[in-house]
Amino acid sequence: MLSMDSGAMCHNSAIPSRFAALEKSNDSIQHIKGQDQAEMVLIPGGSFQMGSTNFEDAQPLHQVKVNAFYMDAHEVTNAQFSEFVKATGYKTVAERELDPKDFPGADPALLVPGSAVFSAPKNVQNLQNHLQWWEYIPGANWRHPEGPNSQIKGKENHPVTQVAYQDAEAYAKWAGKRLPTEAEWEFAAKAGKHQSETYYWGSEKLEDGKWLANIYQGQFPTKNSKEDGFETTAPVKSFPANAYGLYDMEGNVWEWCSDYYRPDYYQHSPKDNPKGPNDSYDPQEPGTVKRVQRGGSFLCNDQYCERYKAGSRGKGEINSPTNNVGFRCVKDVK
Repeated sequence: MLSMDSGAMCHNSAIPSRFAALEKSNDSIQHIKGQDQAEMVLIPGGSFQMGSTNFEDAQPLHQVKVNAFYMDAHEVTNAQFSEFVKATGYKTVAERELDPKDFPGADPALLVPGSAVFSAPKNVQNLQNHLQWWEYIPGANWRHPEGPNSQIKGKENHPVTQVAYQDAEAYAKWAGKRLPTEAEWEFAAKAGKHQSETYYWGSEKLEDGKWLANIYQGQFPTKNSKEDGFETTAPVKSFPANAYGLYDMEGNVWEWCSDYYRPDYYQHSPKDNPKGPNDSYDPQEPGTVKRVQRGGSFLCNDQYCERYKAGSRGKGEINSPTNNVGFRCVKDVK
């Protein structure tokens, strides 16, 4: 069902046990093929300043060390997720029947499988109530991201969306991988950039007149001018990679991380490979379980959701998928 959170709203078949042979690209970035045949990039590991002074829950800035790891070069695509479902018969959260016991007082007739979909309103009263542009659509799921009349045919190379946290986790396990920690994700996104950069790619939104990420242009949420060429998701690799060879670390779709979300975690985070708090707490919705999401989406903009910017944090209720949330995987270096 639709959570009140605005983070993302803004926001067993037999498989080989080892990677294919490591190969080096011409630009000295090391690449491998994962067990799901996804291109992965070696992230060297090291120390960095984690966080941002622009967002309260990303403070204080603190020194963090992460070990080397491999990361998917791009977000998991519809085609890749299709192979996972074909191999396992997996059914996502958005496709499953809803148990009336989990929704006391609700009309059972309304408890039908579906998910949240962004729908541009003709006008808005203010930007405080995100339910003005989000709607629970019966039949919306990863195969039909915007509802039963939509499809992913022709969008095989777009990032899969409408995946809950457990859906992303199940794919990662099948592929012999895992979801990144928040620290790993930020280290990879910053790719050695200076802490003062506004965006993960640098300080300017445009380069030679071209947008460097798939975010929202125009008047949010009523008029998307689509200056970057896309209204919703873009095919992976549509925008330049960062210095580590990673695509869409900003914009396109939010990406699940393995950490539980707490706004105060950075105040006592370990310095060595932090993995997040032991439980979840969001004062905006104390009764829900949330995990960290990173990178922003095609709906992020400076008017409403600025959490696509460097060092910022997103969050999502674990069972509330939307059509602007996806994921990518990582793998430990043996």
